[in-house]
Amino acid sequence: MKKPLVKVDVVDASSKSSKNNSRRKFIKLSGLGIAGSSFLLYGCSEDDMFDPGGDQGGNPMEPEEPEEPQEPEAFDLGPGNLGILNYAYALEQLEAEFYTRMTAGAYYMGLADDSDEKQILEDTWYHEVIHREFFRTAITAAAPDGILPDLEFDFSSVNFDDRQSVLDTALLLEDTGVSAYNGAGKLIDVDAELGGTYLLLAGKIVSVEARHASAFADLALGTPTAFARDEVLVSIEGVGPAFDKATPPADVLAAAGGFITTEFTANQLPTE
Repeated sequence: MKKPLVKVDVVDASSKSSKNNSRRKFIKLSGLGIAGSSFLLYGCSEDDMFDPGGDQGGNPMEPEEPEEPQEPEAFDLGPGNLGILNYAYALEQLEAEFYTRMTAGAYYMGLADDSDEKQILEDTWYHEVIHREFFRTAITAAAPDGILPDLEFDFSSVNFDDRQSVLDTALLLEDTGVSAYNGAGKLIDVDAELGGTYLLLAGKIVSVEARHASAFADLALGTPTAFARDEVLVSIEGVGPAFDKATPPADVLAAAGGFITTEFTANQLPTE
């Protein structure tokens, strides 16, 4: 609702003395200034007084609705040799973390320090940590902005206090590692920079993984012939099962997904 305007009367002081005229002119001008400001104030509605936004809509005193944060996109392993390196790095992170957690379990801690079994477990742990750090260093040097982040894992299915649970899981991981390297080796581009070196190093690592698998087959299955069991060997051109399996990355990642909780994608990995 509009409030009444203040009417300003101009006084004619021409017949008064110059002294009074000067004084009254000052009063008149001062009053005009005050009345003018009152005119501006009273000429506004209460809504306009308290709504700096006028009729623009909305109350500026109310906070704006916060935008929902965008979920970051899942990391992708990348294309070409970078993708293969990140793929191997993911598997080595998995193995290294498994053995690191194993060392805090009652099974490992209860073994005699000079026992062969504890020595096998400890050596395997060291090897996998070294492999993990090798890939971290190699990828950082080649593509510092393209390295797979540190992964998180769920080993709730493993009882680290139980010997058989630990050995069965170790055998599963080592067999998977061997078939994974065999399946990825042919995907390395040897014509790209350092491609030949990557293939050579992959061959050196997979041979160590195979040693681990043989040792755990003996420990977990309790038979000296377990290292050559049919489920880990294949026949090539009918010559008999004398070759390790080679598993494509997609199948390996699907199998390892039960342990890995950090989401990532492999959309750009080479397949042939």
